[in-house]
Amino acid sequence: MKPVAFAYHAPATVEDALALLTRYGGEAKLLAGGQSLMPLLNFRLSRPAALVDLNAIPSLAYIREKDGEVRFGAMTRQRTIEFSPLVRQRLPLLTEATALVGHLPIRTRGTIGGSLAHADPSAEYPAVLAALDGTVVVRSPRGERALQPSELFQSYLTTCLGPDEIIVEVRLPAMAAGAGFAFEEFSRRHGDFAIVGIATMLVGDGQHCATARLATAGAGPVPMRLRRAEEILERDGLSEAAVEAAARRAAELVEPDSDIHASAAYRRNLTRVLTGRALRRAKARMGDR
Repeated sequence: MKPVAFAYHAPATVEDALALLTRYGGEAKLLAGGQSLMPLLNFRLSRPAALVDLNAIPSLAYIREKDGEVRFGAMTRQRTIEFSPLVRQRLPLLTEATALVGHLPIRTRGTIGGSLAHADPSAEYPAVLAALDGTVVVRSPRGERALQPSELFQSYLTTCLGPDEIIVEVRLPAMAAGAGFAFEEFSRRHGDFAIVGIATMLVGDGQHCATARLATAGAGPVPMRLRRAEEILERDGLSEAAVEAAARRAAELVEPDSDIHASAAYRRNLTRVLTGRALRRAKARMGDR
């Protein structure tokens, strides 16, 4: 099947892209890596009047460190992130998660901003954004605003972004030196979206836990911080009993749906199992960097 006819624009600046979005009054779609949008167009599930291609805007592709954060232009390719020495040093959780994204051709074209704007709750990047308390900067003709994950993600494939807003930057706080981390996920085949995934970061000395972060992929309509499971670890430490208790609590916190891939009960059990695996692996890595 082929897409319906649409106008095509390749602006050279963010301002020009915003002007086009305004002109089309909500009937235009932004094209970043196209790994999610092109199938939707081909199946005619999306029928925009125009595509606004962001690939010709060089100012939207960069990785830099500033004020204790690693900042990414929204058009930064996943492949660039995967092999960035700065990301590997300061955000190793993101490096590990990126290697799990699809296949090489997908990571070569896919972008960090496109993944977050698509808002698939089974994807790796939304879970990492939630786990690390990242911020997404969006721009419109009215100016810029910074969004937390709980503000950005609203439901399956749904964000709070307006029709005239563009994600321009993603900001992730740099991880503490020696922080343990792990991204565990289960999928039916290599490269598939996760049935459930868990992003984990631990800061402490191996037994005591000063900071615990746990976030889900695939366990509900949006990525979810498992704060009450984190509290168990920060209160009781990283003993095997505490890890088991946190994993059980994680399974109680999620509210997954049943679908053709897995039942809600199966996803809850996966949440427990993968949380335990992620915590044990993150604990073993503490102090390595």
